[in-house]
Amino acid sequence: MSEEFIEFPKIARLSRQCVVTEKIDGTNAQIFIGESGEFMAGSRNRWLSYQDDNFGFWKWAADNKEELLKLGPGRHFGEWWGSGIQRRYGLSEKRFSLFNTSRWSETRPACCHVVPLLYAGMFDTAAILACLDDLAQNGSRAAPGFMDPEGIIAFHLAGNVGFKKTIKKDDEPKGRQP
Repeated sequence: MSEEFIEFPKIARLSRQCVVTEKIDGTNAQIFIGESGEFMAGSRNRWLSYQDDNFGFWKWAADNKEELLKLGPGRHFGEWWGSGIQRRYGLSEKRFSLFNTSRWSETRPACCHVVPLLYAGMFDTAAILACLDDLAQNGSRAAPGFMDPEGIIAFHLAGNVGFKKTIKKDDEPKGRQP
């Protein structure tokens, strides 16, 4: 046989730690910093440039490069959101909110925000639904006063996987929503 053997992956236990954050309706973005100081800005599916920007994220990253280098080597994923992007959240500016709430909860570059942490603890469907209900009733934590937040992300740490749940039209694929 010449077919390569592929092992069945291990399955994470469901009763483990998870974090629930607000799902911000913007556009996915990342900052890459190489071990030798390389610096790049990207979207969900491509590297950006002056000629091929994504809602001004490349320009913002270039303008804030010195501050963003404080993130250190690695890939730093987040949401680029605010004025002119998706829900806009009633903001007059755009913001970059990092996804890694445990790493960036306290100290981070001044130009960066962090997605709001709504719950941290054992995976619990009731707690997750309570977070979603709280957003629906009280509005966005990322932009206080904005009463139409999108939903939540539940990230299962042991499984290294995230799940999203939206307040409206959660049963419809995003491509079918108006």
